[in-house]
Amino acid sequence: MKPIWIVDDDESIRWVLEKALARENLATKSFSNARDAMEALKDGAPQVLVSDIRMPGESGLELLQAVKAKHPGLPVIIITAFSDLDSAVAAFQGGAFEYLAKPFDIDKAVELIRRALEESLRETSVEHVSADTPEILGQAPAMQDVFRAIGRLSQSNVTVLITGESGSGKELVARALHKHSPRASQPFIALNTAAIPKDLLESELFGHERGAFTGAQATRRGRFEQAEGGTLFLDEIGDMPFDLQTRLLRVLSDGHFYRVGGHQPLKANVRVIAATHQNLEHRVREGLFREDLYHRLNVIRLRLPSLRERKEDIPILTRHFLAQSAKQLGVEVKRMSDGAMQFLSSLELPGNVRQLENLCNWITVMAPGQTVEAKDLPQELTEGQGFAAVGGMPASTPSSLPAATYPAMESSDGFVSASASSAAPMSFSAPVMQEPSNWIALLEAEAASLLAAGQPEVMDVLGRQFESALIKTALKHTHGRKNDAAVRLGIGRNTITRKIHELNIDGAKDD
Repeated sequence: MKPIWIVDDDESIRWVLEKALARENLATKSFSNARDAMEALKDGAPQVLVSDIRMPGESGLELLQAVKAKHPGLPVIIITAFSDLDSAVAAFQGGAFEYLAKPFDIDKAVELIRRALEESLRETSVEHVSADTPEILGQAPAMQDVFRAIGRLSQSNVTVLITGESGSGKELVARALHKHSPRASQPFIALNTAAIPKDLLESELFGHERGAFTGAQATRRGRFEQAEGGTLFLDEIGDMPFDLQTRLLRVLSDGHFYRVGGHQPLKANVRVIAATHQNLEHRVREGLFREDLYHRLNVIRLRLPSLRERKEDIPILTRHFLAQSAKQLGVEVKRMSDGAMQFLSSLELPGNVRQLENLCNWITVMAPGQTVEAKDLPQELTEGQGFAAVGGMPASTPSSLPAATYPAMESSDGFVSASASSAAPMSFSAPVMQEPSNWIALLEAEAASLLAAGQPEVMDVLGRQFESALIKTALKHTHGRKNDAAVRLGIGRNTITRKIHELNIDGAKDD
């Protein structure tokens, strides 16, 4: 860890802070003026900077400006006098973490520096993650299945059908399939078939000849021609008009198509990736989707999990979207408090990753302060219905949710392999969470039963069962890695080790 810099022309203040921080085993480096600190910035940066606001020569505000220009995430604490309100306001406008008013209590000063230090270490971690951010984020087992599927398909040109709810990231997966395929150097062309009027969709796909219809003043290349040698991604394929499905089937069958108004067949060397949020089997049975086209598209199916099935990914996605939004707007990245992140992770978010991204954009613009609390989130989330509750947050209990809140059960438990033919597709899918029971009501019933039976130490008995269930579930979720389980549960490593021993829990291992 880098040292804490103290910049103050008053030697006594430097001495007091150095001694107090040394007692906390924190390294320091002191400067008597801002100019020397600015020079030192050329060779490196501190973990936290503490600076007086008024010094001979350059002021603390000028030092703050220089630091933020080079290291925008570095916490800076400004020391100011009680009477210097304008300077304190200017410090916050310049991006200061906090200000310390003279005369200050040394214990409170150390506590403030500790907070800034934690913020700095968290910022460093976020920057490291952001620098290595892949095109798709996800640590949940359901997403790992998706990543494995992309890896297995990396050298293939086979047609892929991506299914999943709206906002779950189907286009990102299509782009990843293209990026890791032999066609990566050629175009990736995306078309949302539901967003194009029926009368224009044929021209969009296949192009048109000059004079083919009113307004066709020049020959136009369609998306198949634009994607020549590369990949054509057809989103919301389930909404494609029935008559156009026949033309698409022909292209997939023999690789030839005609422009609208054209008479010369054109050859298409294009890999097609299709996606839909609809159940194509149902649409085939209803006569809305051609069965032969369905089998042509359904060579390999890749099912994307909803955000409900990968809630453990919400924190990493939230941090990524907050950083992305802040970068676009040119502002400092906002951070979620533990309570706010816990509440956010409890929400159903029917709009999936897209809804979470939009929410992060809202937080960046609208939420007050740099650390966002649960109460700072949009009112329709904190007071709305249809969101699962954890930790006593103000939301409906699972038993009061409508049935539609929870996904339908599926029989898949991972990869289901079959021959890669049109009649027997290979399916990549992840397990779906079952609807939780109203465990609070069950807990109350169990407590009432034990109390009525005269069971002694009911609190201890149920408490041990509760802790054991939580830790066992967390260990199962982390494949037995107890340190990872401790992080997920929000407890210390020593605590989980002691609990595992006290509760005689098997299956734990060091990370």
